[in-house]
Amino acid sequence: MTAEATAAAGHQTAGHAAAGAPLLSVDELVVQYRSRRGPRASRQIRAVDGVSFSLGTGEILALVGESGCGKTSIVRAIARLEEPAGGRVLFRGQNIAHVRRQALRRLRREIQVVFQDPFESLDPRLTAFATVEESMLVHKLGSTRAARREHVLATLEQVGLHPAAAIGRRYPHQLSGGQRQRLVIAGAMALGPDLVIADEPVSMLDVSLRAGILRLMLDLRDDRGVSILFVTHDLSLAWVVADRVAVVYLGRLVEIGTTQEVIRSPLHPYTRALVSVIPVPETGIRRERILLRGEAPTASKIPGGCRFHPRCPRFVVLGEPERCRIEDPVLTATVTRSTARPADIRGHAVACHFAKESS
Repeated sequence: MTAEATAAAGHQTAGHAAAGAPLLSVDELVVQYRSRRGPRASRQIRAVDGVSFSLGTGEILALVGESGCGKTSIVRAIARLEEPAGGRVLFRGQNIAHVRRQALRRLRREIQVVFQDPFESLDPRLTAFATVEESMLVHKLGSTRAARREHVLATLEQVGLHPAAAIGRRYPHQLSGGQRQRLVIAGAMALGPDLVIADEPVSMLDVSLRAGILRLMLDLRDDRGVSILFVTHDLSLAWVVADRVAVVYLGRLVEIGTTQEVIRSPLHPYTRALVSVIPVPETGIRRERILLRGEAPTASKIPGGCRFHPRCPRFVVLGEPERCRIEDPVLTATVTRSTARPADIRGHAVACHFAKESS
């Protein structure tokens, strides 16, 4: 586990998802883009291809995968920054995949996104105070200037920017990287969202600053009951903050389950490779690192059958089984639930033909 993971590990509280209907349910989501290069410049490329999962109230779900796997396309479609090409996105039971105008405006108050680059997310002409107040003005929150000021200062304090009055007078270039990311989070939390999408929120921060941001997100979940969709390429970070982990590969979910299940007993060979490189200092545990051959294919050149099979260590060991080349595995719960849709699966599920044989 990394240094920032170790520092924040004591704050993790598993099982925060409330019983009952999920806050967010993604069902067979498809996101596609038009190719702009080559002889097939007009064809559609699927960046997300039939992804399904759910997120409970007060739960943190981590979407994990390497760059280009479709994680950001998934969250942009949920936040309606991209138009889904297919499937449903249910927020509190309502399909928001194609909402417009006033409904979309309300939705963007309830679903906030924190991007990975805090400097690019901030207007350099606005002070920290004005940055947070602006989000309130856009959504017509706070009946008076005094009411807004009180709320902004309280929010700055809550995210660890104190003394808030002094920090509020500074511009982004006068803040550290960690302070800028806290400011972005403050702008989101000032609106009282139910869902925060954190897209690689610590990837551009120094290692010494990451633990503070991770701890802040856990505190916001615990204090406000906000649900968090945490996007990362680093499984060790998911280990610290997430209640559940969903592993994404080339536009598909290949494994999903509780953090303990996925990291301690990974079933998919891609997940096993990710787990094998998590540092575990001073434990005496020696893991054999699994090195994947070749580069991940692009969404424009998806292999037939199981899309992971060209890089799969098991595929080589088993003598290139025909099934992997021709049959695309379906995400299936390890405990059969005959009536469960993929988006309703709450247990450990995997998309691999040979998961049971190697578990």
